[in-house]
Amino acid sequence: MTEDGIKVVARNRKAQHEYFLDDRFEAGLVLRGTEIKSIRAGQVSLQEAYVVMEAGEAWLLGAHVAPYEPASSANHDPTRKRKLLLHRRELAKIHREIRQKGYTLVPTRMYLKQGRAKLEIALAKGKRKYDKRRQIKEREAERQVERALSRRR
Repeated sequence: MTEDGIKVVARNRKAQHEYFLDDRFEAGLVLRGTEIKSIRAGQVSLQEAYVVMEAGEAWLLGAHVAPYEPASSANHDPTRKRKLLLHRRELAKIHREIRQKGYTLVPTRMYLKQGRAKLEIALAKGKRKYDKRRQIKEREAERQVERALSRRR
């Protein structure tokens, strides 16, 4: 557990590399009983996950929540479509940004907050290949500076 009763269950590291992330939103998830048990056990993957807007609602697609072993007969579909719970104003803002500015919605992390599963989603714009290369060069330069400073001490 970290501060504020938040326990991070899964991160989408690929999103940071593939997209420029702008506004972030906290969304609740509509889950089944066996899904929340798997999430609490940390059996979640957001690598292939994405968010779509349909009929004014946000849906999480492609997220893999592993089946909960003790509930063999009443288990859920691991990659089923899950509804996201957001405020009406947030949904309107997201819909407007996606339509006008060419943004997409990307899940960045899933966490437990006061016993409830939450998903952090971000408005994202795709990076070009040269943007990714520049970011890698900057990261390498920072590492070299850190190594040089640690040797001096």
